[in-house]
Amino acid sequence: MEYRRLGHCGLKVPVFSFGTATFGGTNEFFKKWGQTDIKEATRLVDICVDAGVNFFDTADVYSMGSAEEILGQAIKGRREKVLISTKATFKMAEDPNAIGSSRYHLIQACEASLKRLNVDHIDVYFMHGFDALTPVEEVLSALDNLIQSGKIRYIGCSNFSGWHLMKSLATSEKYGLARYAVYQGYYSLVGREYEWELMPLGLDQDVGLMVWSPLGWGRLTGKIRRNQPLAKGRLQAGGAIGGPSVPEDKLYNVVDVLDSIAEETGKSVSQIALNWLLQRPTVTNIIIGARNEEQLKQNLGALGWTLSKEQMMKLDGISEQRRTYPYWHQMDFTERNPTPPFN
Repeated sequence: MEYRRLGHCGLKVPVFSFGTATFGGTNEFFKKWGQTDIKEATRLVDICVDAGVNFFDTADVYSMGSAEEILGQAIKGRREKVLISTKATFKMAEDPNAIGSSRYHLIQACEASLKRLNVDHIDVYFMHGFDALTPVEEVLSALDNLIQSGKIRYIGCSNFSGWHLMKSLATSEKYGLARYAVYQGYYSLVGREYEWELMPLGLDQDVGLMVWSPLGWGRLTGKIRRNQPLAKGRLQAGGAIGGPSVPEDKLYNVVDVLDSIAEETGKSVSQIALNWLLQRPTVTNIIIGARNEEQLKQNLGALGWTLSKEQMMKLDGISEQRRTYPYWHQMDFTERNPTPPFN
């Protein structure tokens, strides 16, 4: 297993972590993702640990706490062998203070996550989204206090805009507070907007990326092809609801190239899509998900080999997205405003 530094900190993590959004399925939204129970979750954790994937990602809102509870049971007796990340910010109850990143909510949310996970500390604690109503100083001060108390080790943010993240980093520096070491964001061959601002920011500020939904909300699993009905699974069940839209022609063009490279390499479509991400700038870790043992082992097959430069260029070209302003304008001034070194 390859390990990489988690952005601006000394912690090293495996290039794959296992995401637990499929654990529980106790409400209508997450039921479409999966309904993994404790027994199956324990088996999946066993496979991960045996493969060197000792990093597990969850969130308080995944099935409203059930995913954390199941993960806690699945890692029982081996806490010292694994790393855990979880998240807070989104609504957990009807109480008007049970949402956001206020000091009040973060302390309460952290304590609740620790209890559900049945652990005494969280290795990486993420803000699941940006809270524009709470001063950034309050958020970072509360997180710094949680670090000082030993309840969390490192902090990260997810789904922030570039200016949200940069403002937070500047605030940390100004007041001597813990800073976000890692960003958790959406990035895939059919969703490359991360490259426009967040990737250059990550390179400049040494913020690593943990990729969520690396297979484009299930579109790059090999189950979608031109003129073919959807196979049974998450997509057919509506599991991509809420995800980013992708024009059909764009998707099929990317899948066609993935299929051709699959023939060249003997690898699967999903393995090629994951391997492409492992070679992108700032990528520290990719969160893989699986509803069952077969899917997990399929994803693990993306490790231990590397796409060629020519194959990377094919995928880069077919998946390139037209940029919105001001990014398309900046592309005409690359001699003084360079884009990240993709190859």
